Amino acid sequence: MMQDVCELLSTQEGLLETLERRVGRAHAHHRLQMESDYESRFDGRINFSHPDKWYSAVSAMTQALKLTGMYWLGARNAERPQVRHNHVALRELPPAFDGFTVLHLSDLHVEMNEGALQRMTELAAALEYDICVLTGDFRAKAFGPFEAAVRGMRWVRSRLGPSVYGVLGNHDSLRMLPDLEAMGIRMLVNESVTIKRGDQRIHLAGVDDANYYAAADVEKAASAIPRAEFSILLSHSPEIYKQAAGAGFNLCLSGHTHGGQICLPGSIPLTLSCDLPRSMGAGPWSYQEMAGYTSVGVGSSIVPVRFNCPPEITLHHLQCV
Repeated sequence: MMQDVCELLSTQEGLLETLERRVGRAHAHHRLQMESDYESRFDGRINFSHPDKWYSAVSAMTQALKLTGMYWLGARNAERPQVRHNHVALRELPPAFDGFTVLHLSDLHVEMNEGALQRMTELAAALEYDICVLTGDFRAKAFGPFEAAVRGMRWVRSRLGPSVYGVLGNHDSLRMLPDLEAMGIRMLVNESVTIKRGDQRIHLAGVDDANYYAAADVEKAASAIPRAEFSILLSHSPEIYKQAAGAGFNLCLSGHTHGGQICLPGSIPLTLSCDLPRSMGAGPWSYQEMAGYTSVGVGSSIVPVRFNCPPEITLHHLQCV
């Protein structure tokens, strides 16, 4: 395992040590080894049993959509993010945070759809919000180089407000972490931060990817949060909803599903790419005492088209009951 990780980072002197200091030795080595194992599976063969194996069939899929005349409609749909407002009434919210607003951006896949990103930043510039949260999948592909994604994220970050927090998704490499933090995104890797207003406070936690890399540790993310105090969890995938509720989180914000991206009329998804009740695949939901929201995302995955599932940015309005 150590040999594989060292080979992975052989051209990036000091990065392994930086990641060990930042997230811990065990986590850094686990995540990087899992990434290495995952990338080795992409051997160029088409395998429709796993959505991210579809990269090898992108040209065929794109050509088929063009032949049906649907590609250009889907591409236009993918470039038109909408602003969605989610009003969340929460009994545990401290009064000082009544009206607190959270801009939620997810699944940017920045190299794939420049038009969607441009429209996203225009929409965000017209909104007022207290913090911005990014729930992962900054990179378009789930493997390979990430330098273009870092450049794209630097451009996105320059157009957001001062307080930006994020978590990694299944398309993101842990090796991107130092660059993301250097541009002013406070990444949460199974940890939490405290946000204060006067003498009152809430807690914002985030977990690493649960979907591909089994790297989410909800218990660790919640460990510094007093059980009776209000807390929000950021997770790229909503599939950890049971653990999140069990850990006492009041609100869980996530993405990953793209709402299906290519849906039947009525926004009925063909697939959600994770083990999840359909009711949690897009928009607001609840589980036990915890509220949740799954963003359908800004960008597109695999093919830059959307049908019956427009991209979104979400403004969450937190309200006291």
